[in-house]
Amino acid sequence: MSIALGLFTIFAVVAGAFFFLAGTVGLLRFPDPLTRLHALTKADNLGLGLVVIGLLPQVAWPLGAIKLIAIWLIVLFAATTVSQLMARAARDGGPPV
Repeated sequence: MSIALGLFTIFAVVAGAFFFLAGTVGLLRFPDPLTRLHALTKADNLGLGLVVIGLLPQVAWPLGAIKLIAIWLIVLFAATTVSQLMARAARDGGPPV
């Protein structure tokens, strides 16, 4: 059973890293700030979710799982706020991104 959990962890973390990389490529290649922001937020949210899900079987229950999920939620709320602020600044002609 521990080999299956280890393989699941490896698969999920590698898949999460792939989505982080895809978001970075989108950030570097897309032409305008709104499409860059869209690519980055979608890929990073999915990548972080996969990394957290992959790490859940490896932590002590329930405290470690609660910490990982809390970090995930905090990052999601922070990313939502920052992306709204960046989109508003790009729409209003704020500083170049």
